[in-house]
Amino acid sequence: MEKKEYIIDATNKRLGRVASEAASVLLGKNTTSFVKNVPTEVTVKITNAKSLDVSEKKGKETFATYSGYPGGLKKETLSHLGTRRGYGEVVRRVVAGMLPKNKLHKPRMKNLEVTE
Repeated sequence: MEKKEYIIDATNKRLGRVASEAASVLLGKNTTSFVKNVPTEVTVKITNAKSLDVSEKKGKETFATYSGYPGGLKKETLSHLGTRRGYGEVVRRVVAGMLPKNKLHKPRMKNLEVTE
């Protein structure tokens, strides 16, 4: 099988719409040979991530990371993460949250490419 490539243009689109479309393709839901336990041979490229349409309310949404130590919980808003690391990282984290957390999570995330 050859690897298929899907390109999603994020210009003036909402973050959740782009992320759910990418997650659906990474899971293989759009193929006729969908099997839950086999990662699909597909590459998803999201372009123009910096021109996403993010509302003010959505910009206040928080992402949390935990180091494992007491007092190691760090919270950051979506708008701050977008300015610090770029909106490509925001898209990656949102798509990662939409995929199932199992052994296929990392192989599926490797098939996602996001460009600013």
